[in-house]
Amino acid sequence: MNKIKNYIPGILLTIVFALLGKLLSGFIPHGLISPSVFGLLLGMIFNPYIANNKSLTGGIKFVAKKVLKIAIILMGVSLNIYQVAEVGKYSLFVMCFTLFTAFFFGHLLGKAFHMNWKLSSLISAGTGICGGSAIASIAPTIEAENSDVAYAISATFIFDIVMVILFPIAGKYFGMSDLGYGLWAGTAVNDTSSVVAAGYAFSEAAGNFAIIVKLTRTLSIVPVVLIFSVINSKTKHNKESAKKVDVKAIFPWFILLFLVVVGINSTGIIPATTAINITKLSKFLMIMSLSAIGLSTNFKEMSKSGFLPMVHGFIISLLVVIVSFCVQYFVGQI
Repeated sequence: MNKIKNYIPGILLTIVFALLGKLLSGFIPHGLISPSVFGLLLGMIFNPYIANNKSLTGGIKFVAKKVLKIAIILMGVSLNIYQVAEVGKYSLFVMCFTLFTAFFFGHLLGKAFHMNWKLSSLISAGTGICGGSAIASIAPTIEAENSDVAYAISATFIFDIVMVILFPIAGKYFGMSDLGYGLWAGTAVNDTSSVVAAGYAFSEAAGNFAIIVKLTRTLSIVPVVLIFSVINSKTKHNKESAKKVDVKAIFPWFILLFLVVVGINSTGIIPATTAINITKLSKFLMIMSLSAIGLSTNFKEMSKSGFLPMVHGFIISLLVVIVSFCVQYFVGQI
């Protein structure tokens, strides 16, 4: 009981920062910058003032680690396994190319830039899957530092801001159909809020399709997390022990619960109003978690990574945009 009481001040602080994040995001047109990004940035700004306050650190750490996983589990209510069938095999075909591009070239660039493999992987995941949600899901699996999480989210959201402005202009210039543009935005823009902004800036139909593609793309979190569980296990052990991977020890059980929630939601037994409220709760808990990560991140320590990770994120994001467009072009969708 005393341990829980010790967590309360830190938890309350993350709630305050989450509310501030939502407030600030409301002032930005089309939700261009998500509340999670604001929460993260605000936390980083205030980190020097609370870093040595022991009455806060316990609760902040709890939110950054435990509440984050709860947020991811509840996120399953916003997804449905039938969405994969709804968007069709074609969108999955495009996603295979964009995911391969993000992780393959992300790995090569990470090595070329002599980057920490965890930071490089987080940037690739944020670019290839779904921005902050993917980064937050994979981070505990590979035991990434909070500074890596903060840098990865920063690298992806800056590119998203540019894309929200340029995507509708490019789509109209190329004379894309609502379907083609929705697939392009849904597979190439990172954060969900940015996909919404870019999609509906083109047309309502394109926006609706982009959201379906984006939610389906989010499902790839599951296999990617499992793959990184094995990779992280092998990096922590020598070659001999790595051959005998303890699946129970490395399996990210919160992802299994995430799948259970997705499955339950797919049956339709969860009322629409309830699902909407749970989704809102999930998003708020995610903002709290990223605020906690920001509060745990020292900007000076993060800056030691240098400018190259930002370049890494920009190049990978640009490659994903180009690959998504080219795949659709060659199969006649554009």
